[in-house]
Amino acid sequence: MRQNALWFQKYAYNVTSQFGEDGIIQQALQIIGDNDGWCVEFGASDGVNLSNTYNLINNMGYTGVLIEGDKLRFRSLVEHYRAHRNVTLINTFVGFEQEDCLDTILEKIPGIPANFDLLSIDIDGNDYHVWKAVQRYKPKIVVIEYNPTIPNAVEFVQVPDMRVTHGSSILSICKLAERKGYELIAVTQANAIFVDSLYYELFGIEDNSIAVMREDESNITYIFSGYDGTLFIRGYGRLRWHGIPISEHKIQQLPKFLRTFPQNYSSFQRFCFKLYKYLRKKIDAG
Repeated sequence: MRQNALWFQKYAYNVTSQFGEDGIIQQALQIIGDNDGWCVEFGASDGVNLSNTYNLINNMGYTGVLIEGDKLRFRSLVEHYRAHRNVTLINTFVGFEQEDCLDTILEKIPGIPANFDLLSIDIDGNDYHVWKAVQRYKPKIVVIEYNPTIPNAVEFVQVPDMRVTHGSSILSICKLAERKGYELIAVTQANAIFVDSLYYELFGIEDNSIAVMREDESNITYIFSGYDGTLFIRGYGRLRWHGIPISEHKIQQLPKFLRTFPQNYSSFQRFCFKLYKYLRKKIDAG
């Protein structure tokens, strides 16, 4: 049966997830049907707060692999899961090189299937690169964080550097997913949810384009220019994770007396504009 692209909204609810992922994941697993009861999550943080696997492990009997690099958060993770015999806890950062990629970490876990049920990736930056590096395992469902401040049509992949925390656009992540043999089945405010293309037809989604599936664009800030060169800010209008407003006054690229439609410049303004462009070019060149 064919269904609307926003099918997942009626199933969305949180046990410990942030934007309804718990309910969406549970329904997706039910639709797939061929479940093996394994899930993997990194960075798992304390294993409870904003976790996409807590519900599976604690309420549905799943075997879990929870990976957290930060030592303080890992202590909390151990406290929460000390008594769980079906959970493997690993204190390490997952990277994208041979020695630290997920493949290398998981190959040491006895019994984990190559196509385990769920992989949740939330490391605030290099999510794209760590998923790209996964080659030996193909989980049925992948939940991966995207940068919600980036518009749907923008391709952006942050540099592969563990010190950088920019995040990547949903479009770029979707293109990676397609190359890896996945299809988009749901989009929440900060996560894209994919399924192995082998199971995609089971969902009966008529149109899984980003433009249709991503309704919430409330975190996006738009910058546009007037004919006179004045820059305007609309939309969210502040730094999403710092709460600092973006100043329209401070982002202006032209001094006020040059903010006029260029064809209306006086001779003096034309001279000043040419000089201004020259000086800007010299400064930008370093």
